[in-house]
Amino acid sequence: MTSIITRRRFNFGAGASAAALPLLGTGARAQAPLGVGFIYVGPIGDHGWTWTHDQGRLALEKEYGAKIKTSFIEKVAEGPDAARAIRQLAQAGNQLIFTTSFGFMNPTIQVAKQFPKLKFEHATGYQRAENVATYNARFYEGRAVIGTIAGHMSKSGQAGYIASFPIPEVVMGINAFTLAARKVNPNFRTKVIWASTWYDPAKEADAAKALIDQMSARGAAVPIAVDVVVGKQFDANEPAVLKDAGDVAADEMIFDIGPKSAEELAEIIMNAATVVWNGPVGVFEFDQFGEGTKRIAQAIAETKAFTLAGGGDTIAAIQKYDIYDKVSYISTAGGAFLEFLEGKPLPAVEILEARARG
Repeated sequence: MTSIITRRRFNFGAGASAAALPLLGTGARAQAPLGVGFIYVGPIGDHGWTWTHDQGRLALEKEYGAKIKTSFIEKVAEGPDAARAIRQLAQAGNQLIFTTSFGFMNPTIQVAKQFPKLKFEHATGYQRAENVATYNARFYEGRAVIGTIAGHMSKSGQAGYIASFPIPEVVMGINAFTLAARKVNPNFRTKVIWASTWYDPAKEADAAKALIDQMSARGAAVPIAVDVVVGKQFDANEPAVLKDAGDVAADEMIFDIGPKSAEELAEIIMNAATVVWNGPVGVFEFDQFGEGTKRIAQAIAETKAFTLAGGGDTIAAIQKYDIYDKVSYISTAGGAFLEFLEGKPLPAVEILEARARG
């Protein structure tokens, strides 16, 4: 069961007195489902941080059914609004509250003092209390993989990085990216542009375009999708809707690239000397969202370039589109494939190299 607290209800509730709320006795609580509340800094359709958190909320509902009741408030600004929103969830009877942005740290500590019997989980912060814990993800590992790829691919030894705010969790990702790139190229440099926002597609796009323009001036290019295929639910029966990339609504999720973007990538593949393929470009498991990946697979099958593919999802796409005999080399172990690209030694490879040396 889900309760969505709208901004109108939030503003009304924020002015209400905690004393006016009925107190639930221990017997009543024992019969009631566990209330779990979530505070989101962005919209649940942001295709990223908030969306992923909300997928976790939905997974809780699926796992525990009637034993829990979840509620959430989205698009809560970091600052005074955050404290009011967290307090409202506490007053609404939630026993566990997730505050999902770094900037909610101080408001979480503040409200937790007022509700000592409730439990709070704060994302990525460093302050804790008797009833406040913190959680984080090892997303720096993904940043390191991207940095490794950048180190191998960048001819200039420099990459652009669009970041939100200069806070520990973001800086950690930048450091992981840069350190991994420097394992490949010790002189690698990272140019950081601060967007100063968690969710502002237009502002983020402008920052990306500025970096792309700088790269274009040096003769480099980064293909950006101009059209995409969207849906509102992650479901095998979800209708596919083609849109220009700039027209995606807040409640829509991008599940594939569109035909124009797919053709652009196909042309790049056809003209390349070497192609490394690690991952599909859409939710190809659903046919209506698989056309982009299918077109890339076709181009890889047709190109005269040396083609290298690896990773579990990539192998699944190769199998689905039946191009096994068209790929020059396939790595069935995705982790080892990425480690090899990163330059780490692989035992089997070391043995082969030793035999080759005699």
